[in-house]
This record gives sequence, C-alpha cells and structure tokens, in this order.
Amino acid sequence: MTIHQATLTFQPVGRGTLEISAAVAREVARSGLKRGVAMVFCPHTSCSLLLMENADPTARRDLEAWLDRLVPEDDADFVHTAEGPDDMPAHIKMALTRTSESVPFNDGRLLLGKWQGIFLWEHRRARHTRQVIVSVMGE
Repeated sequence: MTIHQATLTFQPVGRGTLEISAAVAREVARSGLKRGVAMVFCPHTSCSLLLMENADPTARRDLEAWLDRLVPEDDADFVHTAEGPDDMPAHIKMALTRTSESVPFNDGRLLLGKWQGIFLWEHRRARHTRQVIVSVMGE
C-alpha cells in the first residue's frame, strides 16, 4: 500500500462551513493512486469536519443555526471563557461533531455522493488559520 500525505492550510473568515472537497480531490490526484481511501483530519479544538450537502447552502446554515441553539454562547455555567464567549461553545461543537472523515476513491476520483461535499466547519467568530491533514492510501 502506498501513502501520500499533505497538510492543507485554510483561512475561514469566521464561523461557518468552508467547502474543501476540491482541495482534497487535488491531493488524491497528486497521489497518483487509482483506488483507496482519503482520510482527512483536522488537528484543532474549535473547528471540525463535515460531510454535508453541497448543492443548497441553506442546509448547512440550518445545521449551523441548530447547533448554535444547542450550544449557545451565553451559558452562565461556562468557566473556560478566557478567549471570549465563543471559545467554550466552539470546543463543545467540535467535540459533538467530527475531526476526521474518510472518503473512498476509485479511478483517482473521490466517491462522494451526488450532493455531498467535504467541509471545514469553523466554530469561532474570528478568522483563524486552520490546517487539514490529508492522507491518501491505496494502490
């Protein structure tokens, strides 16, 4: 089995989802592998990864709004607030979602569903530089 690995850097402008499917697909193509699995990992504690519909952005906005209602910034019980009111909610949102996704590929192309995309989900309001590690394994 051959492994190709790359670290991608993104700068989301703040809270919300950023589609990274094309960047992951480029790494699959760069690997030269024909079939296998692309594993995407986010090594941060206040953002996460998401496989979600990429055709209609309102689906993602509804999910974001729902999670904001589930984990509001104004919870008086939060103690970890040194970096601002969105810090602890961002950590909880990351813990409730995922920091890695695995997507199979064949003929050098990701096998995402027709309306699926890979998204970096930023949970903080301020702009951050985020890294995503893509490990492409296969033959």
